Amino acid sequence: MRTPAAMIVGLVLCPCGLVLTFTGTLAPNWRQVSRVPDQPLDFILEQGIWDMCQEVQSTHQRLCGQGDELGYFQQLPVQVARGLMPTSLVLSLLGLLVASLGVRCWQKEPRAWLAGVAGLVLLVSGLLSLVPASWYTQELWVLPAAPGSTLVVGYSLVLSYLGSCLMILGGLALTLSFHRCCKERRAPKVPPSPTLEAAAYPNPWDVLGDERAGQQRSTLPCDSDL
Repeated sequence: MRTPAAMIVGLVLCPCGLVLTFTGTLAPNWRQVSRVPDQPLDFILEQGIWDMCQEVQSTHQRLCGQGDELGYFQQLPVQVARGLMPTSLVLSLLGLLVASLGVRCWQKEPRAWLAGVAGLVLLVSGLLSLVPASWYTQELWVLPAAPGSTLVVGYSLVLSYLGSCLMILGGLALTLSFHRCCKERRAPKVPPSPTLEAAAYPNPWDVLGDERAGQQRSTLPCDSDL
């Protein structure tokens, strides 16, 4: 039996969402701060949820582990992102493990109920990563920064958004497996055909008897023998 299309879509989208969310969580570029006073024009400060890096584009010098002088890491959106993003990654790994056991591409029949449970876990995982990314975007221009500087959305925040959306879509696709599970339970069981049973010989000696009777009837001369 072929694997249902919804399960294949879920198994394709969810790993892609996991990779994007993992990259967005670790990369220190949720926000870029440029045109900082008393700094060169090509000076850029990249802020993530775990680290901050500064780079001078003309010399390509990049230094990470910068001190938090304005209390950026103590802000509530950053603290919430630090808690929910790793939780989302753990749930994504757990959901993908359960999904692989439920879909079972190496078997003829998938376990629809197990794939549906994995879809729910992955759906929750996507929502957990979408909440901090949305909140951080809303508070992007409120979080502390040097006065007069320019604030821009970083690529890590965009990757977190994309990973969350892919995880939600993949989870919804796997959740459709519950419909298949309910359909299999409601399907009536087809009884064996009585015609095949009636046509079968109850005793092998009856077959031999029919053959002997046919031989006796064939002993009469045919027209070709006359």
